[in-house]
Amino acid sequence: MKKILSLTLALLMMFSICIFTASCGDGEEEKMLYTEDTTLGTGSKTITFIANHIDGTKVKFTIKTDKEVLSEALLEHDLIEGEDGAFGLYVKKVNGITQDFDKDETYWALYIGGDYAMTGVDSTPVTDGATYMFKASR
Repeated sequence: MKKILSLTLALLMMFSICIFTASCGDGEEEKMLYTEDTTLGTGSKTITFIANHIDGTKVKFTIKTDKEVLSEALLEHDLIEGEDGAFGLYVKKVNGITQDFDKDETYWALYIGGDYAMTGVDSTPVTDGATYMFKASR
């Protein structure tokens, strides 16, 4: 009887932890691909890309590219992942970290030169010397 009670309590505790911490599932915690400022690529254009994570951590990338569109320059280095939708590429993962509005009401917002972008990542041209940022938002 004590074993059954102990097992039941252990399972109940595990279930409670899963509910309150949202840590059920595959057990894998997402980690940033890069935690320090990094230079990537070898192209003729140089852009700055900032990943501004939900906890306020910012990682700055200097990207040298020959790509014409921002999504291509970022995908080339696995800095973004997303899904194709009615309005183009919906970016859900930046620098290895997922923001999913359907799951937790967070999302990645694109900024160009400090201003909220009026274009999507797959319709934003790469401009030599420009700064782009994806900021995790609620």
